[in-house]
This record gives sequence, structure tokens and C-alpha cells, in this order.
Amino acid sequence: MKLYITAPSPFARKCRIVAREKGLSIEEVFVDPYANAPELLAANPVVQVPTLIAPDGLPVNDSPVICEYLDGLGSDPRLLPAEGPERLRVRRIEVLADGLLEMGVKLVLEKRRPESERSPSWMTRWTENMHRCLDALEAAGLSADDFHIGVLNTGVALTWIDFRHPDFDWATGRPGLVALQAALEARPSFMETRPA
Repeated sequence: MKLYITAPSPFARKCRIVAREKGLSIEEVFVDPYANAPELLAANPVVQVPTLIAPDGLPVNDSPVICEYLDGLGSDPRLLPAEGPERLRVRRIEVLADGLLEMGVKLVLEKRRPESERSPSWMTRWTENMHRCLDALEAAGLSADDFHIGVLNTGVALTWIDFRHPDFDWATGRPGLVALQAALEARPSFMETRPA
């Protein structure tokens, strides 16, 4: 299998961590999506990372889909429960962390625009949304001892915020998330995939 990635992408990092946690060997190929890397463009018309090329040659796009696919291939335990209320609980946490990341990515892209073209109202809204996601994740009482895709994704999101938004104070008043990040970043799969 081949996984197209960029080093800073939190969505790619999530997939890279799942592969390591599940004991899967995947070729990681660094590409530049903004340059329309031909191999990525051929596999994903949206030209986004991560994109996985499955053993049958078919592309698998979007990090939640890739992670679920890898979770089914690798060794136990499962990172995403197969069904029932527990699956919904884990998915809800995963989606909250993805929402946090999506708001952060929007802020990064907006800040890359010329200052005269930026929208202060949207930047304020995205920042408020980030705080709401963080509050909900803190309230969820997450623990690295209950390791699943939602917990994994939350850890990825927190470290990415530190990386891309170093002036954004997410830690104050959220001791549970601070402890979670510290515990997760000590795992080999996290240490091997830190954003650069």
C-alpha cells in the first residue's frame, strides 16, 4: 500500500499513526498537493492528502475512511468499534477533533491571504468554533488508557494546533486535554509522526 502525505498534515498524521498502531507496513510518499503532484492528481481528483492506494490499486480518500479501512486490516484491538452505541461515541469524538482541525486549517489558509482580503468576522467565528470543540472534548473526559480513533484524533489535533497556531491558548482551563496530549505524544506512533 502507498499513502500520499505531507509532513504537516494532521489528517495524514492520523492515518500514519493508525498504520503504526495496527502494525501495517505502508509506503509513505511525500507530495505537494498545491503543485498538483501528478501521482496524487491521478489518484484523487481533489488533489488532497492523505490518499491511500489500496493493494488492489484503487484509491481511498479522506482520513476517516482511510483510518477505518486500515483499522480493519491491521491487528487487534480495533480503534473503531464495529457497531452500537460505543461506535457512535467514538465517532462523535473523532468528528469533534476533525471539526477542530478544519477550523484551524481555515484560519491557516485565511492568514495566507493578503491582509486586505482576510475576513475578520470569519476568523473570529472559526476561532470561537475551535474553543467550543475544545470545551466539548475536555468535557468528554478522554484518557489515553481508552485508546481509540477519537482519542488518537484529539491528540493529533492538539499537537497540530501547537504547530500551526502557537499563539492559540487551548490548554488553559483544559487539564484533561493537556494530560491526554502528553500521554499520547509519548507513544512511539506519535513520536515517529510529529509534524515538521
